[in-house]
Amino acid sequence: MKEYKVLLGGKWVEGREKREIRFPYDDRKIAEVHIADVDIAEEALDLAKKAFETTKRLTSEERYNILATVSRRLKDLEREMAEDITLSCGKPIKDAITEVKRAQFTFLTAAEEAKRIPGEIYSLDMRKGAEERWAIIRRFPIGVIFGISPFNFPLNLVAHKLAPAIASGNTIIIRPATQTATVALRLGEILYEAGLPEGALSVLPSTYDAADRIIADSRVKLLTFTGSADVGWKLKERAVKKRVVLELGGNAASVVEPDTSFDWAVERNVLGAYNYSGQVCISVQRIYVHRSLYDRFVSEFVKRVKKLKIGDPLDPDVKVGPMINDAAVEKTIEWVEEAKKMGGKILIGGERKGRILTPMVIVDVPHEAKVVSEEAFAPLVVILPYDDFEEAIDRVNDSRYGLQAGVFTNNLLKARYAYENLVVGGVVLNDVPSFRVDHMMYGGVKDSGFGREGLRYAIEEMTEPRLLVLNTKFS
Repeated sequence: MKEYKVLLGGKWVEGREKREIRFPYDDRKIAEVHIADVDIAEEALDLAKKAFETTKRLTSEERYNILATVSRRLKDLEREMAEDITLSCGKPIKDAITEVKRAQFTFLTAAEEAKRIPGEIYSLDMRKGAEERWAIIRRFPIGVIFGISPFNFPLNLVAHKLAPAIASGNTIIIRPATQTATVALRLGEILYEAGLPEGALSVLPSTYDAADRIIADSRVKLLTFTGSADVGWKLKERAVKKRVVLELGGNAASVVEPDTSFDWAVERNVLGAYNYSGQVCISVQRIYVHRSLYDRFVSEFVKRVKKLKIGDPLDPDVKVGPMINDAAVEKTIEWVEEAKKMGGKILIGGERKGRILTPMVIVDVPHEAKVVSEEAFAPLVVILPYDDFEEAIDRVNDSRYGLQAGVFTNNLLKARYAYENLVVGGVVLNDVPSFRVDHMMYGGVKDSGFGREGLRYAIEEMTEPRLLVLNTKFS
């Protein structure tokens, strides 16, 4: 059992209180984490503001070297970091190793992006009197950033806030989910070992009052939040006169047409639905299958779900481990019971074993049921038939969320129709909506978010274009 203090501007400091961290699978205590209060938050703001005078002057080479060093260190510490992820959030160890590999890529890509932050130069001679003038546009860092990250990807989602902030010359305060804060604190330590200037980063598992203090402070220029929709939009209301990036929830859907590869569609949707017990914002929750395939698809889907190994996430063969806490399990059971009362049938799964819920396949559920209309964040999927493609697209859109959608078709006209008519941030053709490569643009519309991530796109959110008009006549 380890004890983790707060990482304040590069130094370890004690909080006034500590929280126990327990392994979600068997509830054994694995760590204690110090919690930052308002006073620590105030000091973090002071340090970040002061450090910005240094970070904004770092050369692209210096920023590259810091980020590339972190990427290499994560490779060296791959197994250690993966085990920390598994113990803190119950993610199966194979998936945790994949997350560490993704974080290596995230930091290395950010390092490369630090060398190519775009600018422009063009003539202004489109009007008389401006014949000798040229416009130069460069992007400049905006200052102090406040990031809030969730439990489900405790390394890589933190990396998606820290890496672009550092690449663009900003300073950042990150508030990780307390349950998984040990991972973010270790990452912060690695960043300082890699040469990050003192004060440029604080990792603050904190009280709500401390977080509110940071959000309200005028020194903070950008709030970047990943988490639930209800919390995210409330935070945006409080972040007055600040830029805001919200990466929120979803109830992601796949559409399966008869002209696609049947086996591929089944295989990918099983993976997309139950990876990390469905606790992923782009987890497959709804599958709309053409009626001509429906019975066959459901039968084959259930067969493959039966083969998923369930249990201790430290077992390398386990695919489905525990949910994050008892409250998450109980909410899921409540929603499933509602679906059953509304006529839904559970074809497989739903048994509770501690914090494990066995993977569920649900059919005959009306749209009004929460397992269809809201974000389940659980190991369940609803499979629904449709008769024509346009109807399926309309049903995907009939949601308050719009993060990503998957469309399985080899028909180019249908692919184009889906791309032009799905109200989502990203359309994935012939794969599940849970597909993500870390340098691609990522984000949603409607209640799924505001702004975009993906290293280059996050850097754009974290920088400001500034114009210089050059009178060449006197240069």
